[in-house]
Amino acid sequence: MAEPFYRLGEWIVPPVVAMQGTKFTFHGLENIPPRGGAILAQNHTSYLDWLPPLFAVRERGRRMYFMIKAEMADVKAVNYVVKHARLIPVDRTMGHDAFEVAVRRLREGELIGMHPEATISRSFELREFKTGAARMALEAQVPIIPLIVWGAHRIWPKDHPKKVLRNKVPITVAAGRPVPPQGDAERLNAVLRQAMNALLYRVQEGYPHPQGEFWVPRRLGGSAPNRDDSRALRVAELQERARKYGHDGVTRPGQTQNGLH
Repeated sequence: MAEPFYRLGEWIVPPVVAMQGTKFTFHGLENIPPRGGAILAQNHTSYLDWLPPLFAVRERGRRMYFMIKAEMADVKAVNYVVKHARLIPVDRTMGHDAFEVAVRRLREGELIGMHPEATISRSFELREFKTGAARMALEAQVPIIPLIVWGAHRIWPKDHPKKVLRNKVPITVAAGRPVPPQGDAERLNAVLRQAMNALLYRVQEGYPHPQGEFWVPRRLGGSAPNRDDSRALRVAELQERARKYGHDGVTRPGQTQNGLH
């Protein structure tokens, strides 16, 4: 079912996005392998982060499949997409099955997309990384492609109104050099984060950042929360989730955040 679903999406989505005035700029797409398995490790700044990478890999004549929080499948429309687009649902507390599925599909030659930060960064700087991408790369012996998306957080951000229609927002997608699956998970994770942070800064250098805008990092003169403020907002978010759902959303010994810590 994935191929017909993707073909339909590839026919419908590009003209719809073009109608909104969204402009994509791609850099480093030669770093996305034309064949074979690889992990696309992407920064996470918005609810729309899944879309630009799909356009990027399409430029390479390929398709990619995201790992997604299992609870998202509780939404009927999302559940339909999960099933028909062969996404990989990840249970927050029992992620072993998702890990095994992802490793198998990487070995079969697929591109798997994921967010090492596990949740959206309110500061628009990189958060601390989980080690799931590194562990999967080592297990499957496939490279990790650092991927930076910048601009999507202006369209559908966290804590701010979305601006989906006629937004005319430019979005940059940059792929960095493949990180080979070497060393242990902690070391590989550190190398990946360093590569993604350097790529993020390079992308930002070529993107206009008006002073004081909410979507501009504090480091660049914007009014986005700094890392400490972002951390405090995240703690408050988890506490509210605990009040509503009876858990604190914090990883415990023996558990794994998104199953991929």
